[in-house]
Amino acid sequence: MIKELLLQFVVALFPAVVYQLWHDSDKHSNRGKLYICAASGVSMLVCLLLCYDFHGFDIDFGIVPYLTGSLYGGVPGIVVLSGIYVLTRAPMLQSAGETIAFVSFLGLFMLALFKLYPLFNAANAKNKLKISTSIISAAVGFNLLASTLYLDYTSVNYTPQIIAVSFLSIISCLAGSYFSVFIIESLRRNRLLEDEIRLVSANYSNQVEALQQFINETAFAVLLVDHNGRLTHINELGMKLFALMPNDGSIQYFIGWPYETIFQPPNSAICVHALSKALKGERTVQEPIIGEKYIYLKTAFPLYAAAEKDDITGAALIVQDITEITRLRNEVGRMERLSLVGQMAASITHEIRNPMAVIRGFVQLIRERSPADQQQYFRIVMEELDRTNSIINDFLSLAQNRALTMELGSLNELILQMAPLLEADANMRGQSVVLTLQEQLPPMMMNEKEIKQLLLNIARNGMEAMGDAGILHIETRSKPGIVELLIRDEGIGIPQEKIKQLFDPFFTTKQRGTGLGLSLCLSIAERHSGQIDVESSPGAGTTFIVAFNISRHKGEAGRAYYGTSGMQEQLRMEGGA
Repeated sequence: MIKELLLQFVVALFPAVVYQLWHDSDKHSNRGKLYICAASGVSMLVCLLLCYDFHGFDIDFGIVPYLTGSLYGGVPGIVVLSGIYVLTRAPMLQSAGETIAFVSFLGLFMLALFKLYPLFNAANAKNKLKISTSIISAAVGFNLLASTLYLDYTSVNYTPQIIAVSFLSIISCLAGSYFSVFIIESLRRNRLLEDEIRLVSANYSNQVEALQQFINETAFAVLLVDHNGRLTHINELGMKLFALMPNDGSIQYFIGWPYETIFQPPNSAICVHALSKALKGERTVQEPIIGEKYIYLKTAFPLYAAAEKDDITGAALIVQDITEITRLRNEVGRMERLSLVGQMAASITHEIRNPMAVIRGFVQLIRERSPADQQQYFRIVMEELDRTNSIINDFLSLAQNRALTMELGSLNELILQMAPLLEADANMRGQSVVLTLQEQLPPMMMNEKEIKQLLLNIARNGMEAMGDAGILHIETRSKPGIVELLIRDEGIGIPQEKIKQLFDPFFTTKQRGTGLGLSLCLSIAERHSGQIDVESSPGAGTTFIVAFNISRHKGEAGRAYYGTSGMQEQLRMEGGA
């Protein structure tokens, strides 16, 4: 008998077991109610087959799956399971008393289910256990009362065996109902926790991805490490500026690396020191890192937990490349100096140029009336006056805001026009000129007078740098959207520390130079959408590379270009005076 009761108890828990199987395999579908109702129906039938006849009473735990399936299956479950209960129990009724008791029990039980199902569905796990226990207790109490009346009616004595079996049946029904609801609610609570964890994990992943996208798009190099000093985030600019090693081009490759091992010289010690201080709670703000071709601004600071300000969770290193900003600042300074030059040129044009013309005329008149042995003195005076006038002309050329007419032309043809003059200058110095002109060189918009002046200035500088011998190489070449003019000498070269100052007004490496020639050349190049680069090393000569951006002028037949020196109508009027 005990074996049959125990087997029925296990079968009564079958709906909870099926719910667990559905939860583990098909938990993302909405068929949970269908599964639990079907399992409850099967469990009711199996319990009926395993029921035990004890002194005319059928010991059957089918009420447990009936209750479980009805509470979790909703109204359809109540109707279906009640139908199964009626169809399986009705044929077993043998008297009018049993029929009355069955109908009364079923009516009260279904009424309780329909009444309490909405409350059960909205309740928490603790209250669901209370509701299910109350219903099963009432059902068991009803059956106990009916059994007691039957025993009294049939005058059957209450033996210890009857009392023990009754007590065991009551406890089994109560325990089966309790454990069924407890197991199902535990699984549902676990499912909710899994869903919450999945949602939090998805939000975390989205936040991490958003952070990485923000870091990638920002104009700063960003590197983040955790409290153990292992890399957690870095952007593409950081890969470039920090020059991580070994660099296979993948950000994910470096995630998890100790920060001490990923930096390359020459800035490795600086970056490691900054992050070490940040992980100790020290903040470094905007410290410059100055290299040969770059200037970086470095900031490192600790990262704290949201709740605990003293709990350091990592550190951040942010580097801003201010090389271009510094270059622009220097360019602004150069333009300001050019503006000053223009103002000086405007003010001295009438004050010096006209009196000098008078002086030169009288010196020439006196020279014609002077003895032959004094002619060399007059020649020196006139040469110096001419040199002074040339300086004034350079001032005006650099500062005047003249309107330029650009026309489509060939740089090669312009160089060929200038070749005889350049060769004559070179021959007088014992030098030679070699032209290497690219065939099919794209045409460009230019002002021929200015480009000739640029070519002549740079070429004569190269000749002066070579002394009494050497070859001056003039070359043209093109790239997509670019036409380049290269002028290379075989002179003594220029020290690296002086190359940056070559285009500053008044800076010169020559004893009798004015320091305005290359400034004028740069101004001409910029008016033609170009730039000038210098490659030089002591003893190996110097190469000036003038690159013109012809893509900006594509399709133009001509245009007027106005400079930016600030000397407008005043210079044009006074310069022509």
